[in-house]
Amino acid sequence: MRKVIEQSWKLEDAKARFSEVVRRARSEGPQRVTVRGKDSVVIISVEELEQLIKAEPKKPLVDFMESLALKELDIERERDYGRDVEL
Repeated sequence: MRKVIEQSWKLEDAKARFSEVVRRARSEGPQRVTVRGKDSVVIISVEELEQLIKAEPKKPLVDFMESLALKELDIERERDYGRDVEL
């Protein structure tokens, strides 16, 4: 794991040196961008983003359906007797 060194950039500097901001985000860690002296956004590498939003393991369909708590719903189905069709 690499050591995270955050750098802060004024928006106008980040725009003028965007390639450097991106390079540093990949090599040094998150890069903060400020607007009027206040933190506005953070630029991070794709690898760091993927660590933050790791996908949940996929559940089998039965487990997924059971997790929906549908037992609590009051659902009744009317008896279907079919319909008369003229041939």
